[in-house]
Amino acid sequence: MDERGIIDNIFKPLAGEGAPAFGLENDTAIYSPPEGCDLVITKDVMIEGVHFPEGEAAGVIAQRLLRSNLSDLAAAGAKPVGYLLGLMGKETIGEGWLKAFAAALKQDQEEFGIKLMGGDTTSGSKSLCLSLTAIGSVEAGRGLTRQGASKGDLICVSGTIGDAGLGLKCLTGEIERDDFLIGRFQKPEPRLALGQGLTGIASAVIDISDGLALDLENLCRASGVGAKVHLERAPLSGPAKKYAAGDQKKLIELLTAGDDFELLFAVPVEKADQIPKLAKTAGLPITVIGEITGAGECQFLDVKGRAVAFRKKGYRHFSERG
Repeated sequence: MDERGIIDNIFKPLAGEGAPAFGLENDTAIYSPPEGCDLVITKDVMIEGVHFPEGEAAGVIAQRLLRSNLSDLAAAGAKPVGYLLGLMGKETIGEGWLKAFAAALKQDQEEFGIKLMGGDTTSGSKSLCLSLTAIGSVEAGRGLTRQGASKGDLICVSGTIGDAGLGLKCLTGEIERDDFLIGRFQKPEPRLALGQGLTGIASAVIDISDGLALDLENLCRASGVGAKVHLERAPLSGPAKKYAAGDQKKLIELLTAGDDFELLFAVPVEKADQIPKLAKTAGLPITVIGEITGAGECQFLDVKGRAVAFRKKGYRHFSERG
């Protein structure tokens, strides 16, 4: 099947016939955002051997790719509306793989109420490489950013931390297989309802992709503040608690593993009473793990209040290069 056949038979059904993609017959999409809304745009790239292992199932790749981008929209408080897809395939990628990939995207499109808006496909790459641009909308002037945290704000995190990292360990055989942990790695849940509920409440938000410790550092840098986090407050699932079992090194490992796609956010103290309401509405736990300090570093404190040194705080691309 050539490129035109792939577009017509595999991806055209994901776009639909009308606006914004018009059946993928054009090189552009035409989208009019709702009146009084800002556009929110985010992009991620995933490469075989870096973001997923060689031979990973097509559906798993599709959903991780789409959902990781939707998580970025969640951190902006946005409602997703569609996405653009870039696929650089290997010659070994066949029609069956493409159909499974598209079927997983269709499943998520139906769940999140979005459509494919366009993109590009090419072949000849030595490694499978995919790029996805997600598009959302938010009430004008109400979009959430990493800037805005102030001294005294509470630091909160949704859900539980470290499960995805342990899920990867399950898949590589480092620890005993656990379907819950594997699911947390392969099929992350973008916290869209929570993100939309945080508008007007949170002062700064980031989603946790590179590790809680590193992403907190990124948020603090953007806001020009520091932070203090209490390690014992880190929210862990049952399997993660069992893995850490009171071992501080393993707890730090969970806080730096990444791929959690939970929301990490700052809330002014005067709005703290909104946190339980947010948790109930979103249907997931929200834990206060620390507080924003004045300009300075992000510190992680043990039960005795002593600062704990991290060998690394998360995953950094290009970190091994000069």
